This record gives sequence, C-alpha cells and structure tokens, in this order.
Amino acid sequence: MRFGLSGILAMVLFSPALSLANSVDFTNHGGSLTGSAGGLSLTGSTLVSINSSKGLLTGDLGTLSFSTAAPASGSLQMGGTFAAGGSFVITGNGTDGIKNGVIFSGAFDRPVALALITLANGTHQYTLTGTVTGKWFTEVSVEGATIQLTINTGKGFFNGSSTLANGMTNLNGLGISVFTPVTPEPASLGLLGTGLLGIALTRRFKNRRFKKL
Repeated sequence: MRFGLSGILAMVLFSPALSLANSVDFTNHGGSLTGSAGGLSLTGSTLVSINSSKGLLTGDLGTLSFSTAAPASGSLQMGGTFAAGGSFVITGNGTDGIKNGVIFSGAFDRPVALALITLANGTHQYTLTGTVTGKWFTEVSVEGATIQLTINTGKGFFNGSSTLANGMTNLNGLGISVFTPVTPEPASLGLLGTGLLGIALTRRFKNRRFKKL
C-alpha cells in the first residue's frame, strides 16, 4: 500500500497516543481517615508510586482521597459495610510528565467493607476494600479495586479518627495512561512537514531519473 504526502502527514500528526496500557497501579501513603454517621473519608494521602506501561515512578506524585456513603451494617469500631456511592479521586501533580490535575474521578460502585483485624498481640488494625468506577481524565470509562490499611490502633478500637498506613488501587481501562499526551509545537510541525516534503520530492526526482534511463 502506497501513501501520498498528505496521508503520511495525517498519520503522524493525528495518530492517537502510543500507550496501550490497560492497567495502572497506584500506591498511597498517610493521610487522615475519619469516620462518622455519614461514612468514612480520607484526606491528605500522598501518591508515592504509580506503575504503568511506562514503568514505575516513585516520590511525591499527587494525592488520593475518597469518601464512602453512609454505613449499611456493623460499626466503625467492629467493622461493617458502607453503601455504594461516595467519591474516589486521584490527582497528579505534574511530576515527570504525569497529568497535573485530576487523573481519575469516580465512586464506589458496590458496598464497601471495613474489616477489623485483631493481631496475635491483641492490637487492632482495619482494612477498607471496595470497587470503583468512573472517568479517566481523557473521559475513558475506568473500573478497578482499592484496599486501604490503617495504622495499628493498639488494643483500643477505631474512635473515628486514624492515620492511614498505606493503600493500593488498581484501575483498568482501554489505553489509559497517567501521562498527558504531548501536542507537537507549531515550530516542530513545520520542521516535520518540511522534512516529509523533502523526502517526497527526493523520491519523485529519483523516479523521474529512473524513467529516463
């Protein structure tokens, strides 16, 4: 199949991003987990790693926050479930080309479970697990799962406020990437067009020479 110069330019300038990632893993650390009759919420948790098709990035990469809907069963102290709903937001800070702004915005699509774990020494910690759906910053529909672990609360129970130890979230969607697509600058487009035009003219000149021979 042969392409004219206009066809080559169209493919180069208007091709979609080359990332074929279908899954991105996020790790968050710290932040304040609070609970009330209205549900649980996490604020101030730092994104410390993002693992995508372009490799693993670590450092201060942004934030992760969420809120659940109201409790459906159990209690904050002994564990229970929260109704579907609330919100779940991941925000990048622009480090290393990561999207500077909201990367993912969604909500819990099923009931969220808060489990009490009693360790051998009699101390406690809690895990929050749930599934989420929402939109990527490119408007692609995304779904995934998250697990969030609180710090050890000692032999006491969750009293409505705790520091988060860490959390992990996996999100899936067709062609998702945490990196903002790079748009060629006008000057770069001009150079690209000039180069392609030169290639086309050179080929045309060679074809004419071969015909004469």
